[in-house]
Amino acid sequence: MTKSTNKKIPERAILVALASSSKERPAVEDSLDELTRLAETAGATTVARRIQTRPRPEASTYIGKGLVQELKEQAVELNANCIIFDDALSPAQQRNLEAELETKVIDRSVLILDIFAHGARSAEARLQVELAQLEYTMPRLTGAWVHFSKQYGGIGSKGPGETQLEIDRRRVRDRISHVKMKLGQVDKQRATQRKRRQGLFKIALVGYTNAGKSTLFNVLTKSEVEIADKLFTTLDSTTRVMSADYPCQIVFSDTVGFIKKLPHQLVESFKSTLEEVALADLLLHVVDSTDPNYESAIAQTKSVLVEIGAENVPYILVYNKVDALPGFETPIGTGSPSLSISALKKTGIAALKAEIVAQAERIPSYKK
Repeated sequence: MTKSTNKKIPERAILVALASSSKERPAVEDSLDELTRLAETAGATTVARRIQTRPRPEASTYIGKGLVQELKEQAVELNANCIIFDDALSPAQQRNLEAELETKVIDRSVLILDIFAHGARSAEARLQVELAQLEYTMPRLTGAWVHFSKQYGGIGSKGPGETQLEIDRRRVRDRISHVKMKLGQVDKQRATQRKRRQGLFKIALVGYTNAGKSTLFNVLTKSEVEIADKLFTTLDSTTRVMSADYPCQIVFSDTVGFIKKLPHQLVESFKSTLEEVALADLLLHVVDSTDPNYESAIAQTKSVLVEIGAENVPYILVYNKVDALPGFETPIGTGSPSLSISALKKTGIAALKAEIVAQAERIPSYKK
């Protein structure tokens, strides 16, 4: 008698992206670099990358038919079992591609949702991720399982006359309502906690994923929030109240990192958590100075801040990881205070604390 094994089959992925013109290809290459890191974070190995230049996506399959055929052959040749697209696919495009390629097809949104699902630790984060997944899945139920289009026969099949697909949609809607109710209860608890913190100076750390926010948070608050050199280590908002070295009690909040093409469903489901950012008195916008595309990361972070209603909150640009870049010069003319630090080496922290104090003292009610 042989033992059955449930070993997970390693994911071997081919990454695919479109460039609207040859000029756009370098930016698309950078985006695929990030997608490679996302795939790695999710446990997949990238075995090939393909970029197709065409003015607009193909309506039915996103990429041209020629590349579809090439991908099918390449997947067999490289033993790839997953094709990951860098942009969001419509439900029809995903179904058509899976039918043509005869392998699993996902997009960046699904990949990020999967990373969030594996990284969520608190009950709130798990509910938020589940809501995002359900909202994403809802329009994709059609054709997801062929038997959903057929009615059951025999005993118990009479009555409402619902197809299995309609039943499943109703169940998903019911689950969405249930999760939203649970999150509503969490929101009430969060509102109560906020009332207790009224009168305290509130600081939120924001920035692109893996910029070093949690490392800086640990330094500023003497905490031990998990840190790792991978994307989206922090999903659960962590709050600490500090008074030593400051003119008043300060509430520091560590938040989830942002990224390009962050699924809208995630932003929506994490809105209650991200309200900590919108209601802050000051943001520490942490930037990875070693990232050659840090200007793009800054722009993406600002875009998310607009989406959550935090674009008018005062901020300090904190260029982190300068220990890896000797001679790094802090950009000027940003319109806000800018400082260079190394959270890892704890250099520049005294200057950052002094700037935080200066910002707090500009608000009379926060002075001692």
